[in-house]
Amino acid sequence: QVQLVESGGGLVQAGGSLRHSCAASGSIFRFRARAWYLQAPGKQREWVARITSGSSTSYADSVQGLFTISRDNAKNTVYLHMNSLNPEDTAIYYCHANIAIIDYWGQGTQVTVSS
Repeated sequence: QVQLVESGGGLVQAGGSLRHSCAASGSIFRFRARAWYLQAPGKQREWVARITSGSSTSYADSVQGLFTISRDNAKNTVYLHMNSLNPEDTAIYYCHANIAIIDYWGQGTQVTVSS
């Protein structure tokens, strides 16, 4: 079964860093754009970062210069490096990919930033 499995969430103090990982089953994801989203409590899900099959990246204004998306195609994994975290970054983080019109989502991983 095609799946996206996330890891790397947790509790971190303000100013700290975390690295989220999202491993995919199915080699087809090596040739697709990948993205990260977040959903804070009581708020809509928001796009955070995207990386193309050619490793071009783009970011939401709120995280530019602080978060970095990368990929390791040999491991079929995409990463989100989160630096200088603050309590406003507390959310559930989801990885995303698509094949044609079908969307695939990771299970979601909680990131909690304490002040």
